[in-house]
Amino acid sequence: MKKAPPPKIEGVITRGTTGINRLRRSDRWIVHNRTIAHALNNAADPLIVDLGYGARPDTTFEMASRLTAVRQDRRVIGLEIDPARVVESRDGVSFARGGFELAGLTPVFVRAFNVLRQYPEDAVGSAWSHIQSGLAPGGLLLDGTCDELGRRCAWVLLDADRPLTLTLAWDPFDIDRPSDIAERLPKALIHRNVPGEPIHALLSAADRAWATAAPHASFGPRHRWAAALEILRAQGIPVQPARRRLRDCILTVPWHVVAPNP
Repeated sequence: MKKAPPPKIEGVITRGTTGINRLRRSDRWIVHNRTIAHALNNAADPLIVDLGYGARPDTTFEMASRLTAVRQDRRVIGLEIDPARVVESRDGVSFARGGFELAGLTPVFVRAFNVLRQYPEDAVGSAWSHIQSGLAPGGLLLDGTCDELGRRCAWVLLDADRPLTLTLAWDPFDIDRPSDIAERLPKALIHRNVPGEPIHALLSAADRAWATAAPHASFGPRHRWAAALEILRAQGIPVQPARRRLRDCILTVPWHVVAPNP
């Protein structure tokens, strides 16, 4: 019997920008997210793919280490389209060449950070669909973007069928107001931050809540943001509660709150 040919690699080579601890904010969120923990703990094969890890696999190793807190026997494979970036396996992490087709793997969790940012907006849907089609049953995809030092981050969590949530996360001491994070929105939303679009309405509401919470500023930006979140909840915005004491300022909402207008 002939061996099946490897799947065609889908995608283009990215700039490969990376940095040690750049994705720490998303890693902290991933480790404490109940939906992700449920998917990993119920998977027969806890395979995780880090898609497009860049010029160096530092963040892949960091995620692999942090996710042992969720499942000790997790398997992590880093995928890169550029063959020059594929390195030798070590510390329990493997590497291979691959793109949106996931090298034929069926992971339960895929992280794709700073990958789709380099694509046109109209390519996002097909890229999501391609990755989603390769997920194991109950699998999840995290599509995110951050700045060079990881101080401002945003990501979308998806299952095999649809986006689930949007999360914005930032260094409490790095911004003057929540909407400053707009420049790091995921590709699906970054061009939609204009009046009349839901993401613009959310950021505007966050800015107003931040301003209203100014009396809490003397206690520090984390306390002020916690007060701003309560204001948003009181306004009927379904802000998801944090699962731990936060180092970061975080705003997580269901996707329907920010889904782009048709």
